[in-house]
Amino acid sequence: MPAIPVAAPLRALIVDDEPAARRGVRLLLEREHDVLIVGEAGDGEAAVTLITRERPDVVFLDVQMPACDGFEVIRRVASHSAPAVVFITAYDEHALRAFDVNAVDYLLKPYDDERFRAALGRARHSVRRRDVEALNERLARLLAFVEAQQSPPAPAAGGEAIVSDRILLKSSGEVLFLKADEIDWIEAEGDYMKFHVAGRTHLLRETMARLEERLDPRKFIRIHRSTIVHIDRVRKLSPSFAGEYAVVLHDGTKLKLSRGYQERIQELLKNAL
Repeated sequence: MPAIPVAAPLRALIVDDEPAARRGVRLLLEREHDVLIVGEAGDGEAAVTLITRERPDVVFLDVQMPACDGFEVIRRVASHSAPAVVFITAYDEHALRAFDVNAVDYLLKPYDDERFRAALGRARHSVRRRDVEALNERLARLLAFVEAQQSPPAPAAGGEAIVSDRILLKSSGEVLFLKADEIDWIEAEGDYMKFHVAGRTHLLRETMARLEERLDPRKFIRIHRSTIVHIDRVRKLSPSFAGEYAVVLHDGTKLKLSRGYQERIQELLKNAL
């Protein structure tokens, strides 16, 4: 009877500048029968050296490290030797960068055993399928996205600002990669912006002014100091009182239109016809 082939172990590397955090990852990985821990690194420089030498299948990589952070580590190894990456971070804004844009997964500290196993499972699946080229392409897109987020908006021809066609949102423990055209309307809520999307709401810590700069002014218009609406969702302007109007959306939602914004939305609606 021929021997049943045994899959090679998943080679894992742990990178975190906190010893306790590395120990926690190690303990969880040691429970897995098909995982071989090939090393640990406490800083980005050591991580680059170990990744180059050991060629791990997956790296559990802390984002926030001094001198050489997790994104810089990937920049320096993003080639044929780039492993699958599970980012680890205590900061939501870094998780927003990482998840769906396009690391294998991210772990937001503190995470539980079940969440860790889910991230490991995604990494294992990607490696077992040998999607090396796909992983490298996703990491390249991640780096391009991070660099774009860290740079100020670039001017386009004619002096116009280049706007974003996607927004990253964290909602109910998930991080959503949201296309701008999916947004119905947005309202300010304290230090957050509340996005209304197909009957659901999601929060993003952002200012109204900065958000308005990121959205395409041909599609989004501010109708109140605390409200932005997607022009395609507007069904009509309805008289309210004392010469004021309400903006009525296709789903029946009524939003207050401030006097100072009436001329802008009427002009935009006229051009859209």
